[in-house]
Amino acid sequence: MKELAEFEHYLAHLGQGLGHADRQAGLRGYCTGLMAPLKRKSVEPMAAHLAPSATRSRHQSLHHFVADSAWSDEQMLLRVAQWVVPAMDFSDGGWWIVDDTGFPKQGQHSVGVARQHCGVLGKQDNCQVAVSVALACQAGSLPVGWQLYLPKEWAEDLPRRQKAGVPQDVEFATKPAMALAQIERLIAQGAPRHCLLADAGYGVDTGFRERLGELGLPYVVGVTGPLTVWPPGHEPLPPAPYSGRGNVPGRQRLGDARHRKRSAIDTLAPLKALC
Repeated sequence: MKELAEFEHYLAHLGQGLGHADRQAGLRGYCTGLMAPLKRKSVEPMAAHLAPSATRSRHQSLHHFVADSAWSDEQMLLRVAQWVVPAMDFSDGGWWIVDDTGFPKQGQHSVGVARQHCGVLGKQDNCQVAVSVALACQAGSLPVGWQLYLPKEWAEDLPRRQKAGVPQDVEFATKPAMALAQIERLIAQGAPRHCLLADAGYGVDTGFRERLGELGLPYVVGVTGPLTVWPPGHEPLPPAPYSGRGNVPGRQRLGDARHRKRSAIDTLAPLKALC
């Protein structure tokens, strides 16, 4: 079958990024399980579907591939992008989309699981959260950056980290900082500087917006009304002249209305009236 031949070709392309030939069987089994018509796509039902007469051994091998085998998730994402991006049509433009995705979870042992906002459920609940960067065109989008968020309660709990196998070099980072790290890596790999889109969870972070500007990335991000901005023609006064005594003044001064920030909602009010 043509579809099966294409699937085999795709697996061969992904397999080149595994770093070791003995991981090929794990990749093939796991991807085949993901494509199977199963209600639950966890390792145990996959193993039962792939090897009904040897479920235990197949479960062990699949679990080892997913949990313990030292292949690179970044390399896998890169190889997926190498396969998919050439088929995407950017004639009408492209976008980077930054977002986070929640995965509802029971219990407390899965890495990063905590009571936090879960977008899938639309509320606070027990879940894991991943920060992603997707490349999009008019026809669709492809995640090219993907990283699990580690809440502070996890990052600062050494016994819990060790038991779950969290690498020692993984430290707490905010979601905007995680997104920026992924974007910087993509640009270093030669990714185009498309306009970046993000919701207010990222847009209210001043450092996030400033870094996008430094990277030369245009952006459209959500903000909240109380966020303060400098409207066109507004700027702070420079620090007071140095008197020759004490510390050199470094704090910007506030003067009349032209030298003060305004809330985003007040700044945008004239535009809203035109809509």
